[in-house]
Amino acid sequence: MKTNGILLPTLAALLGSAPAAHAASTNTIYTSGWLVLAFFGFCAAIIAVQLIPAILMLAGMLKALLTGKEKATVRQVK
Repeated sequence: MKTNGILLPTLAALLGSAPAAHAASTNTIYTSGWLVLAFFGFCAAIIAVQLIPAILMLAGMLKALLTGKEKATVRQVK
């Protein structure tokens, strides 16, 4: 129990005295053209459009799994 009384203040002192992290410089200017932004926007649109049927299919599978319908017997007519 005594080690907790020593360990906690020691960790607090060590972590509290850590120097601040330096972020990346923001002095550079974005120089890519509008075609790059259009390409990324097109890629994002493709992903968003593909998510709609995937969500609908997942909802259908979950609904079928949770309802637990009885199996219907198939009779063949001759």
